[in-house]
Amino acid sequence: MAILVTGGAGYIGSHTVAELLDKGEEVVIIDSLIKGHRESILGGRFYEGDLRDGELMDKIFKENDIESVIHFAAYSLVGESVQEPLKYYNNNLMSSISLLNKMKEHGTKKIVFSSTAAVYGEPESIPILESDRTVPKNPYGETKLAFEKALKWADEAYGIKYASLRYFNACGAHVSGKIGEDHMPETHLIPLVLQVALGQREHITIYGDDYATDDGTCVRDYIHVTDLADAHILALNKLNAGGHSNIYNLGSGEGFSVKEIVEKVREVTGHKIPQVIGERRAGDPAVLIASSEKIKQELNWQPKYESISKIIETAWNWHKNHPKGYKL
Repeated sequence: MAILVTGGAGYIGSHTVAELLDKGEEVVIIDSLIKGHRESILGGRFYEGDLRDGELMDKIFKENDIESVIHFAAYSLVGESVQEPLKYYNNNLMSSISLLNKMKEHGTKKIVFSSTAAVYGEPESIPILESDRTVPKNPYGETKLAFEKALKWADEAYGIKYASLRYFNACGAHVSGKIGEDHMPETHLIPLVLQVALGQREHITIYGDDYATDDGTCVRDYIHVTDLADAHILALNKLNAGGHSNIYNLGSGEGFSVKEIVEKVREVTGHKIPQVIGERRAGDPAVLIASSEKIKQELNWQPKYESISKIIETAWNWHKNHPKGYKL
């Protein structure tokens, strides 16, 4: 019985594939390689293609005994989603609906979905709970929320059970140093700061230092990518054991400001990291911190990488040995 991982050549997908392989699971991967990297896949059976390619998806389901799906494949740039909303609806929502149709046709009844904290929009309270209102502020969050709703109705109509994981700032790299974070363009804070340490940027720009936080910069919740991967596997195990469909937040429950992250990178790398204060970015909430108590209590999930310094160390180990990402 195989697990199909969509977007398995992406950042979080490849780390989840690595964890599944370590546990002896049979893994099948599909990725278009538009954003992902073939070099990040450490094993399993790989198919290059699009979820909207019906013939390819039939081939995958027929050639492999697909028992369940972990679904990562999506575009994830918030700013781009505002500029190109139809691109995001087409890729993130329509391709996901195509996947769900193929699951129904082939009798696959379990899916773990990579959702996002962006479904909440501007938070009502901190820490954010799964029961808080969902009012996305951008098309990226809207497409993720729309598919969550599709999953709910697919469960009721077809008995397809799901776990939707809404996570916050994924970061870090595999402890082995074999795989890590390689985006083009890069938008995540920690790798951007590490690019300064590598001499690839002159400075890091901090977008606004007049927020209602201790040091005036935005506060975010950071979680190691391998801890995210483990949560997906625990959620799938719960479904395999007959668990009901559910939604979980994933975060550390602790917030770090932009200035604090920059200072931590200075400590880890030994580099000065010049910083420049820029204008606020539209739509950036001052504080985003998750409550992950639900998944801890119900699935016994416990992050292994709770130290932000340790998380940054794993990222630095990857980036300093792969300054051009997987192109090396």
